[in-house]
Amino acid sequence: MRVLIVGSGGREHALAWKLAGSPQLEKLFCAPGNPGIARVAENIAIEAEDLKCLTDWAVREKIDLVVVGPEMPLVLGLADSLRAKGIKVFGPGKDGALLEGSKVWAKRNMKKWGIPTAEFAVFDNFSEARHHLSRFYGGPVVIKADGLAAGKGVIVASGPAEAEQALYDILIGRAFGPAGDRVIIEQCLSGEEVSVLALCDGKELVMLPSAQDHKAIGENDRGPNTGGMGAYSPAPIYSEALALKTRQDVFLPLLNGLREAKIDFRGVIYAGLMVSAEQLNVLEFNVRFGDPETQAILPRLKSDLLPLLVAAAAGDFNQSAVEWLADPAVCVVMASMGYPGPYEKGFAISGIAEAEAAGGGSVAVFQAGTALTNNQVVTAGGRVLGVTAWDKELPGAVAKAYQAVEAIKYEGAYYRRDIAYRAL
Repeated sequence: MRVLIVGSGGREHALAWKLAGSPQLEKLFCAPGNPGIARVAENIAIEAEDLKCLTDWAVREKIDLVVVGPEMPLVLGLADSLRAKGIKVFGPGKDGALLEGSKVWAKRNMKKWGIPTAEFAVFDNFSEARHHLSRFYGGPVVIKADGLAAGKGVIVASGPAEAEQALYDILIGRAFGPAGDRVIIEQCLSGEEVSVLALCDGKELVMLPSAQDHKAIGENDRGPNTGGMGAYSPAPIYSEALALKTRQDVFLPLLNGLREAKIDFRGVIYAGLMVSAEQLNVLEFNVRFGDPETQAILPRLKSDLLPLLVAAAAGDFNQSAVEWLADPAVCVVMASMGYPGPYEKGFAISGIAEAEAAGGGSVAVFQAGTALTNNQVVTAGGRVLGVTAWDKELPGAVAKAYQAVEAIKYEGAYYRRDIAYRAL
């Protein structure tokens, strides 16, 4: 099969790395890709949001399957554009992408479809939103911009003053532009966050193992939120009973609701859950593989990924079992100093090959914010690398991951030293 991956980050590198091993693969492409992806696929110089160029290229090159990595092309309608030309796509159409593209749409439908989630209210007026804050009596509250905001549109405010400032910044200051035309104010839930992904063919689900990520920039989960500073799989807090509950109370009602809305969802559904004891609530849904959760989950997949994605895209899962390694995996994100604020780019990176070699086949370095300058891999983003390791036990995987991290050098390298601390 001729396969195109759309995207350029660590998630897309992990997908390319896994798909490259499929015996069913004839040729793998990635648009626009990155230097790490170029080791296993041919990079194509088309941006992920250039729907027309991607569609025309896929038709011309007789692509059998397109796997869309980031959320924005899906929200813009890339899957619809490709399907209109008869090309199979792993990723929902514009209607299904609303699940991530509009938090208001998602929350209202969670309530309609009986999916457990925090109490919430929606506002487009600053004065009305500020007045609503009095309900929370000084406790923490969550403020969310409705639309896509590059992972930065959720603010957990410790009290009314911080919450009011967040509302002002979004609704008056236009901190997130049109994504902040509406805001959600919702109850702040307590517990541990768990990420659970499921592949969907429009009718059936294949649930993937759980993962937990670390969103805060600082150790002990302190400081501003990022796109994710590391992840591990599985999450020890996520029991078999909770997995069954997630299927019955979250994914099946969601699938039924989507069908009622006449949305044929073919792709991955990411459920961000808040778990407390044996109770769970949905914090958010995403319509693509998580980053960096994917970098921790895919190394544990024993089965061939390509037939699964093809079956989902075709709307017809076969009943063959999906096999997973019992070994846990850990991904440590190496970032640029200053991220998630301003940071410098263009620093030479060394030691990637040495880090992977030292792992003896159980370490993979996934490139995210990198570029090639004069045949040298350099930093080009806030999150630069995802260093993943797996082992029979979690402490061994953590040790391997950090040993690999220490082998990699670039100016301004920053990473958390406590990834997986909750599990340990």
